Amino acid sequence: MTELKGRILAGKILVQPQEAVEKTAGGIIIPDSAKEKPQLGTVVKVGADKKDEPMEVKVGDTVFYGKYSGTELQIDDENYLLISQSDVLYIA
Repeated sequence: MTELKGRILAGKILVQPQEAVEKTAGGIIIPDSAKEKPQLGTVVKVGADKKDEPMEVKVGDTVFYGKYSGTELQIDDENYLLISQSDVLYIA
């Protein structure tokens, strides 16, 4: 992964989603049209604290987030998701 330039605004985090499952446990290959959008990813960058909400997420954390959360971005041919800290459901 390349070093990302720029900064993230307060209360936001940049997440690299994990790849969607290609094959089921039984060996059935899932086509692209039937794959579910991943809801798990690794935090790549974090913004500053908000006045009323301290930043609890750190770079390197694995997070679960809502299915329709955030904005999808493509930076240097890598897919990322920019979400609010409040969209994080669980920090693993």
